[in-house]
Amino acid sequence: MVSDSGIHLHARGEWREPSLTLRTIRFQKGLYAQFHHLCLLQAGTATLALEGEEPRSLQAPTIAYMPPQSRCELHMAAGAAGFIIGASTQIIVDAIGDRAESYALRIFSEQPWFMAEPDAEAVNELQPLVAGFVRELGDPSRASWMAIAAYMRLIFMALWRAAGAEAAEQRGRGGGASVLQRYRQLVEIGFRQHRSITDYARELGVTTDRLHSICSSELGRSPVQLLHERVVQEAKLRLERSARTVQEISDGLGFRDPTYFSHFFKKKTGFSPAIYRDLARKSEASTVTLSSGYADWP
Repeated sequence: MVSDSGIHLHARGEWREPSLTLRTIRFQKGLYAQFHHLCLLQAGTATLALEGEEPRSLQAPTIAYMPPQSRCELHMAAGAAGFIIGASTQIIVDAIGDRAESYALRIFSEQPWFMAEPDAEAVNELQPLVAGFVRELGDPSRASWMAIAAYMRLIFMALWRAAGAEAAEQRGRGGGASVLQRYRQLVEIGFRQHRSITDYARELGVTTDRLHSICSSELGRSPVQLLHERVVQEAKLRLERSARTVQEISDGLGFRDPTYFSHFFKKKTGFSPAIYRDLARKSEASTVTLSSGYADWP
C-alpha cells in the first residue's frame, strides 16, 4: 500500500542551476526507471537522446515530456538551467482521474512530446505548476500525495493544450473514431453507475448496433467489454493502493452486493479480490506491479 509518507518513492522534483560544465541526466535509472518525466528548460541549450532515435536539440524556453517507455538521457550544456520532475504510474493514475478529459490525457501521456520551437507563453504557464510540484516535495513536513497528484493533473492539462490536442479533438468530432472517443469519455465519467449500453448509445446519438460495430472494428472489443475492463482496472488499483475493505471497494464501484462484486472480479481476473490484494502486496516488495495502471484501460 502507498501512503503520503512514501511520496518520495513515487515522485521527484529538482531545480538544476546553471553549471560550468556539461551534465548528463539519465531518467530511467534506479528508483526512477518507471517514472513519467518532464523537463522544463528555462535557460540555455540541451540535447535529448532517445534510445533508437536521433538526438534532439532543445533551446530554452522549452518543454520535453517522456513516458517510462521512452528510454532517454538529457545532456544539459554549460549554462543551462531548468526543472526536472517525475512521477510514478500510481501518481499518474490519480492525476489523470476519471473525468471527461481523462481519456484524452491518458492517450497523450503514453507518448513523448516536445515543443517544436521555444514557446515562452507555454513555459510561463507551466513554470509555477512545476515549481509548486518541486516545492511540495522539498518540504518533508507537508509533502502530500494529493497535492502532488493535483499539480501533475494541472501540468498534464497545460501540456495537452500546449500541444494543440484540445483544439484538434474539437475539430475531429464526427465519425466512428469520434463516437469511440466520446464513448470512452462517458465511460470514464459514469462507469461506477453501471449504466446500460443502451443509455450510452442514446447519449451518443447512435444505435447500440452502431456503437458495437465501432468498438469492435476499432479495438476488437464490444462496448460492454470496454466498460467491464474499466471497472476491473479501477478495482485492481483500489485493491493495490488502498486499505479499504472489499465491501467498501464494492460500494465505491457501484455494486449493490459485495458477493456479486467478488464473483465479477474473479470471473474477469481469475482471482478473488482478497487473493489479488495479497498478490499485489507480495509483488510490491519485489517492485513488480500486477496492474499496469491506467494503460490497462485501452
